[in-house]
Amino acid sequence: MGVTVWERRDRPTASAASLVEAVDGDEGRLREEVRSCTRCPLHAGRTQTVFGVGSRTASWFFVGEAPGAEEDRQGEPFVGRAGRLLDAMLRALGLDRQEVFIANVLKCRPPGNRDPEPSEIASCLPFLRAQIAAVQPRILVALGRFAAQSLLSTEQPLSRLRGGVHEYDGIPVVVTYHPAYLLRRPADKAAAWADLKRAREVVHRE
Repeated sequence: MGVTVWERRDRPTASAASLVEAVDGDEGRLREEVRSCTRCPLHAGRTQTVFGVGSRTASWFFVGEAPGAEEDRQGEPFVGRAGRLLDAMLRALGLDRQEVFIANVLKCRPPGNRDPEPSEIASCLPFLRAQIAAVQPRILVALGRFAAQSLLSTEQPLSRLRGGVHEYDGIPVVVTYHPAYLLRRPADKAAAWADLKRAREVVHRE
Protein backbone atom coordinates (compact mmCIF):
# COMPACT_ATOMS: atom_id res chain seq x y z
CA MET A 1 0.00 0.00 0.00
CA GLY A 2 2.97 2.31 0.25
CA VAL A 3 2.78 5.30 -2.06
CA THR A 4 4.79 8.46 -2.25
CA VAL A 5 2.62 11.24 -0.88
CA TRP A 6 2.69 14.60 -2.64
CA GLU A 7 4.11 17.31 -0.47
CA ARG A 8 2.04 19.90 -2.34
CA ARG A 9 0.57 23.04 -0.87
CA ASP A 10 -2.42 22.75 -3.21
CA ARG A 11 -3.37 19.29 -1.96
CA PRO A 12 -7.11 19.87 -1.39
CA THR A 13 -7.77 17.79 1.74
CA ALA A 14 -9.10 20.64 3.88
CA SER A 15 -11.40 22.04 1.19
CA ALA A 16 -12.66 18.53 0.47
CA ALA A 17 -13.58 18.09 4.12
CA SER A 18 -15.32 21.46 4.10
CA LEU A 19 -17.30 20.55 1.01
CA VAL A 20 -18.34 17.18 2.46
CA GLU A 21 -19.55 18.95 5.59
CA ALA A 22 -21.36 21.63 3.59
CA VAL A 23 -23.34 19.28 1.37
CA ASP A 24 -23.88 16.71 4.17
CA GLY A 25 -24.71 13.90 1.76
CA ASP A 26 -27.18 16.04 -0.22
CA GLU A 27 -26.58 14.94 -3.82
CA GLY A 28 -28.77 17.71 -5.23
CA ARG A 29 -26.74 20.33 -3.42
CA LEU A 30 -23.46 18.75 -4.52
CA ARG A 31 -24.69 18.62 -8.13
CA GLU A 32 -25.49 22.31 -7.95
CA GLU A 33 -22.03 23.04 -6.52
CA VAL A 34 -20.51 21.23 -9.49
CA ARG A 35 -22.87 22.79 -12.05
CA SER A 36 -22.10 26.33 -10.92
CA CYS A 37 -18.37 25.81 -10.31
CA THR A 38 -15.95 28.47 -11.58
CA ARG A 39 -12.92 27.36 -9.53
CA CYS A 40 -10.65 26.96 -12.55
CA PRO A 41 -10.57 28.28 -16.14
CA LEU A 42 -12.08 25.08 -17.58
CA HIS A 43 -15.57 26.34 -16.78
CA ALA A 44 -15.29 28.92 -19.56
CA GLY A 45 -15.13 26.31 -22.32
CA ARG A 46 -17.57 23.67 -21.10
CA THR A 47 -20.93 22.83 -22.62
CA GLN A 48 -21.96 21.42 -19.27
CA THR A 49 -20.41 19.77 -16.24
CA VAL A 50 -20.23 15.98 -16.00
CA PHE A 51 -21.20 15.05 -12.46
CA GLY A 52 -21.25 11.25 -12.61
CA VAL A 53 -23.82 8.47 -12.83
CA GLY A 54 -24.88 5.41 -10.92
CA SER A 55 -26.22 4.13 -7.65
CA ARG A 56 -25.90 6.13 -4.45
CA THR A 57 -25.45 2.81 -2.62
CA ALA A 58 -22.95 1.30 -5.07
CA SER A 59 -20.30 -1.12 -3.83
CA TRP A 60 -18.13 -0.32 -6.87
CA PHE A 61 -16.97 3.24 -7.64
CA PHE A 62 -15.05 3.77 -10.91
CA VAL A 63 -12.96 6.91 -11.31
CA GLY A 64 -11.82 8.22 -14.68
CA GLU A 65 -9.78 11.22 -15.73
CA ALA A 66 -11.93 13.90 -17.36
CA PRO A 67 -14.84 14.29 -19.77
CA GLY A 68 -14.22 14.06 -23.49
CA ALA A 69 -16.12 15.80 -26.26
CA GLU A 70 -19.09 13.42 -26.21
CA GLU A 71 -19.28 13.49 -22.42
CA ASP A 72 -19.25 17.29 -22.52
CA ARG A 73 -22.20 17.21 -24.95
CA GLN A 74 -24.24 14.61 -23.07
CA GLY A 75 -23.30 15.42 -19.48
CA GLU A 76 -22.51 11.79 -18.65
CA PRO A 77 -19.12 10.08 -18.18
CA PHE A 78 -17.88 7.31 -20.47
CA VAL A 79 -20.46 7.51 -23.25
CA GLY A 80 -18.19 7.14 -26.31
CA ARG A 81 -16.11 4.18 -27.48
CA ALA A 82 -14.26 4.07 -24.16
CA GLY A 83 -17.63 4.01 -22.43
CA ARG A 84 -18.78 1.03 -24.46
CA LEU A 85 -15.61 -0.79 -23.49
CA LEU A 86 -16.17 0.10 -19.83
CA ASP A 87 -19.70 -1.29 -20.11
CA ALA A 88 -18.22 -4.53 -21.47
CA MET A 89 -15.78 -4.63 -18.55
CA LEU A 90 -18.69 -4.19 -16.15
CA ARG A 91 -20.65 -6.99 -17.83
CA ALA A 92 -17.65 -9.29 -17.46
CA LEU A 93 -17.86 -8.62 -13.72
CA GLY A 94 -21.60 -9.27 -13.72
CA LEU A 95 -22.36 -5.58 -13.20
CA ASP A 96 -24.06 -2.75 -15.09
CA ARG A 97 -24.07 1.03 -14.83
CA GLN A 98 -27.12 1.09 -12.60
CA GLU A 99 -25.29 -0.93 -9.93
CA VAL A 100 -22.01 1.02 -9.83
CA PHE A 101 -21.03 4.68 -9.61
CA ILE A 102 -18.89 6.27 -12.32
CA ALA A 103 -17.27 9.69 -12.06
CA ASN A 104 -14.21 11.58 -13.28
CA VAL A 105 -11.60 13.52 -11.37
CA LEU A 106 -12.40 16.59 -13.49
CA LYS A 107 -16.01 17.60 -14.06
CA CYS A 108 -15.26 19.81 -17.08
CA ARG A 109 -13.59 18.86 -20.35
CA PRO A 110 -10.01 20.08 -20.85
CA PRO A 111 -9.66 21.73 -24.28
CA GLY A 112 -8.65 19.28 -26.97
CA ASN A 113 -8.86 16.47 -24.41
CA ARG A 114 -5.41 17.44 -23.14
CA ASP A 115 -4.06 16.10 -19.84
CA PRO A 116 -5.43 17.77 -16.69
CA GLU A 117 -3.25 20.45 -15.11
CA PRO A 118 -2.30 20.02 -11.41
CA SER A 119 -4.18 23.22 -10.53
CA GLU A 120 -7.32 21.89 -12.25
CA ILE A 121 -7.11 18.63 -10.32
CA ALA A 122 -6.62 20.52 -7.07
CA SER A 123 -9.69 22.65 -7.79
CA CYS A 124 -11.93 19.75 -8.78
CA LEU A 125 -10.81 16.92 -6.50
CA PRO A 126 -12.95 18.06 -3.53
CA PHE A 127 -16.06 17.26 -5.59
CA LEU A 128 -14.87 13.69 -6.19
CA ARG A 129 -13.96 13.31 -2.53
CA ALA A 130 -17.46 14.46 -1.57
CA GLN A 131 -19.00 11.97 -3.99
CA ILE A 132 -16.96 9.10 -2.55
CA ALA A 133 -17.89 10.15 0.98
CA ALA A 134 -21.57 10.15 0.02
CA VAL A 135 -21.53 6.75 -1.70
CA GLN A 136 -19.13 4.97 0.70
CA PRO A 137 -18.28 2.19 -1.78
CA ARG A 138 -16.57 -1.06 -0.89
CA ILE A 139 -14.01 -0.66 -3.70
CA LEU A 140 -12.58 2.19 -5.76
CA VAL A 141 -11.27 1.36 -9.24
CA ALA A 142 -8.94 4.03 -10.62
CA LEU A 143 -9.01 4.04 -14.42
CA GLY A 144 -5.68 5.34 -15.64
CA ARG A 145 -2.75 7.33 -14.31
CA PHE A 146 -4.45 10.61 -13.46
CA ALA A 147 -7.27 8.97 -11.54
CA ALA A 148 -4.83 6.78 -9.61
CA GLN A 149 -2.38 9.56 -8.78
CA SER A 150 -5.18 11.91 -7.75
CA LEU A 151 -6.89 9.40 -5.45
CA LEU A 152 -3.66 8.19 -3.88
CA SER A 153 -1.85 11.55 -3.74
CA THR A 154 1.18 10.08 -5.44
CA GLU A 155 3.41 10.73 -8.41
CA GLN A 156 4.29 7.08 -8.94
CA PRO A 157 3.71 5.81 -12.49
CA LEU A 158 0.82 3.55 -13.39
CA SER A 159 3.19 0.61 -13.77
CA ARG A 160 4.09 0.87 -10.08
CA LEU A 161 0.50 1.38 -8.92
CA ARG A 162 -1.04 -1.55 -10.77
CA GLY A 163 -0.85 -5.03 -9.31
CA GLY A 164 -1.65 -4.28 -5.69
CA VAL A 165 -4.37 -2.96 -3.43
CA HIS A 166 -4.04 0.60 -2.11
CA GLU A 167 -6.23 2.57 0.25
CA TYR A 168 -8.14 5.84 0.16
CA ASP A 169 -9.76 6.91 3.45
CA GLY A 170 -10.17 3.28 4.49
CA ILE A 171 -11.56 2.19 1.11
CA PRO A 172 -9.53 -0.31 -0.96
CA VAL A 173 -8.29 1.05 -4.29
CA VAL A 174 -7.35 -1.05 -7.32
CA VAL A 175 -5.61 0.65 -10.24
CA THR A 176 -6.02 -0.40 -13.85
CA TYR A 177 -5.76 0.98 -17.37
CA HIS A 178 -8.16 3.60 -18.72
CA PRO A 179 -10.53 2.12 -21.33
CA ALA A 180 -9.34 4.70 -23.89
CA TYR A 181 -5.81 3.33 -23.47
CA LEU A 182 -7.09 -0.22 -23.94
CA LEU A 183 -8.69 0.80 -27.24
CA ARG A 184 -5.23 1.82 -28.41
CA ARG A 185 -3.46 -1.14 -26.80
CA PRO A 186 -5.88 -4.09 -26.84
CA ALA A 187 -3.05 -6.45 -25.93
CA ASP A 188 -3.25 -5.04 -22.39
CA LYS A 189 -6.89 -6.06 -21.92
CA ALA A 190 -5.82 -9.30 -20.26
CA ALA A 191 -3.82 -7.35 -17.68
CA ALA A 192 -6.79 -5.05 -17.08
CA TRP A 193 -9.02 -8.09 -16.55
CA ALA A 194 -6.56 -9.37 -13.95
CA ASP A 195 -6.85 -6.01 -12.17
CA LEU A 196 -10.64 -6.20 -12.19
CA LYS A 197 -10.59 -9.74 -10.83
CA ARG A 198 -8.35 -8.49 -8.02
CA ALA A 199 -10.91 -5.81 -7.25
CA ARG A 200 -13.70 -8.41 -7.26
CA GLU A 201 -11.75 -10.53 -4.78
CA VAL A 202 -11.45 -7.51 -2.48
CA VAL A 203 -15.19 -6.83 -2.67
CA HIS A 204 -16.00 -10.45 -1.86
CA ARG A 205 -13.68 -10.35 1.15
CA GLU A 206 -15.27 -7.23 2.59
